[in-house]
Amino acid sequence: MSSTVKSLAIWIGIVILVLIWLPMLVIVRLFDRDPARYRTGKLFRNLGKYISKINPNWQITITGNEKIDDRRPYVMVCNHLSQADIPLISNLPWEMKWVAKKELFNTPVMGWMMKLAGDIEVDRKAPDRREQTFQQARYYLDNNCSVMFFPEGTRSRNGKLNRFKAGAFDLAIREKIPILPMVIDGTQNTLPKRSWKFGVAKHIKLKILDPISTKGMDKSDIRKLTKQVRQDILDQLSEWRNQEPEKIDNLS
Repeated sequence: MSSTVKSLAIWIGIVILVLIWLPMLVIVRLFDRDPARYRTGKLFRNLGKYISKINPNWQITITGNEKIDDRRPYVMVCNHLSQADIPLISNLPWEMKWVAKKELFNTPVMGWMMKLAGDIEVDRKAPDRREQTFQQARYYLDNNCSVMFFPEGTRSRNGKLNRFKAGAFDLAIREKIPILPMVIDGTQNTLPKRSWKFGVAKHIKLKILDPISTKGMDKSDIRKLTKQVRQDILDQLSEWRNQEPEKIDNLS
């Protein structure tokens, strides 16, 4: 089967799943009384999981501690290589509100579903965007639901690790919530930018690192925490790729 035909078949499957999920999500949202929209969000994450399952190019291995209690919230962070990261990370058995740019929420169907699930909009043009984001994130953390950040802010263009923005770490320290770092690799070419064709088959790895407590930390520790988590993720990528950290660090 050619890559064009295979990609077309996968996209048809994704469209069918989305059309099935949207009315289900609306119904569940109507009866979801949890202030964190927990059941609605969990159902939406399951859509991502099934999208990843119908793609024969995506084989994911998850290591680390998956058995966390997602009603004892974390600020979750992960490196970002591809749009495929989102459905693949959704294979984890947790609910977490994703922090995403406002433009995604304006897209038909998928944006509606993100709003129903209660994901967090970031208006990059707003001068107070950090406080707006923190206000939304704080609401979910206070209602026992984790939030998820890509601290690089955008996908890596070359597969190397970009600079981390401090927002997620600032939030975790302010709210005294532990950081839960994750590392993903192998998604670099699974869904190339500006192409509708899926890339070649990849063995994708996702690892949950040990959580990091923020108890006793204050504003002066934000930079140190950001650097520590970035280094932990860089070290794991280095081990997987069998390359020196400097070779995969965009800051080197």
